[in-house]
Amino acid sequence: MTLQQEIVGNAMQMAVVSLQPGQTVYCEAGKFLFKTANVTMETRLTGPSDSGGGQQAQGGGAGGMGGLLRQAMGTAMQVGQRVLAGESIAFQYFTAQGGEGTVGFAGVLPGEMRALELDGTRAWFAEKDAFVAAESTVDFGIAFQGGRTGMKGGEGFILEKFTGRGTVIIAGAGNFIDLDPADFGGRIEVDTGCVVAFEEGIRYGVQRVGGLNRQGLMNAVFGGEGLSLATLEGSGRVILQSLTIESLANALKKAQGGDKQGPTGGLFSTPAG
Repeated sequence: MTLQQEIVGNAMQMAVVSLQPGQTVYCEAGKFLFKTANVTMETRLTGPSDSGGGQQAQGGGAGGMGGLLRQAMGTAMQVGQRVLAGESIAFQYFTAQGGEGTVGFAGVLPGEMRALELDGTRAWFAEKDAFVAAESTVDFGIAFQGGRTGMKGGEGFILEKFTGRGTVIIAGAGNFIDLDPADFGGRIEVDTGCVVAFEEGIRYGVQRVGGLNRQGLMNAVFGGEGLSLATLEGSGRVILQSLTIESLANALKKAQGGDKQGPTGGLFSTPAG
């Protein structure tokens, strides 16, 4: 069943999902807004593909205990990965009963939302906290980038990964722009905080801004980007956002009289909060 959804609003968008009888959609805890009375809500620690080891556990004896143990270990691993990624440890599942139902979801920052359609051939990757909701045929996972990439890029170390078939809804800050690196010579370089999501097949990395020379130091100290830029190479869809979480946090701190941007706005800026 195709997920029927409509994204409404402007500065702070939300997704209104229409569920057919028996159809299920899930979201990260904290992204739910409202639902009709005939939609049930259930909170679980496992993703949609992990329906549990119920059949294994029915075997009784050692086989039953083994199934329960494997299920418990699998759940603990998933929860551990999400904790490391800074994600919610639980998902909320919504299912329409006895007729059509409606559920509303939203992101946590002022900005856009986007519905991505997965056909089973390509996965999608997104920065943490981008995930809002998906139908139960879409699997949510955590993708760990290489250690060097993570240490240099900070935000690019851990990504959300979506596989399977169906609709997944993501959110970001500010406005979105869709690009394909293939249209720009096969490579684009962006602020690490501007990346929202990209298709499988795009090579994601982090590079130093300039060399260890005068201009490189000027870029790092006064350019506002620090020492690193994200690189996206290949052919495929890339979604960028116009507002970074760091710039929003710094703007709020400045408005409260606690400017954390610093006089240079670059390498010597202090983290907001």
